[in-house]
Amino acid sequence: MHPHSFNDVPRQESREKWFKSHLLDREVELRELYEMPQPDLDLLMAETAELRSDPTNRERNLGKFCTAGYFLELARLIDNRRLNEK
Repeated sequence: MHPHSFNDVPRQESREKWFKSHLLDREVELRELYEMPQPDLDLLMAETAELRSDPTNRERNLGKFCTAGYFLELARLIDNRRLNEK
């Protein structure tokens, strides 16, 4: 058996990328960001940026810290694209 069993994979990494948003009061999947209304996208960017800006969050929950990075980066790309399309 491989030394790293499935149980070693953090829950955040074991399926579709998702982020539990307190501001939106729900779990959001990464692919949902493309269709997300701008006000919700703004809230998600603020929440993930706050989480990423506090280094102690990295030690507390590395999975959530990394996932917030994916969501923040994609949200910024979508936000910039929407601005350029106007």
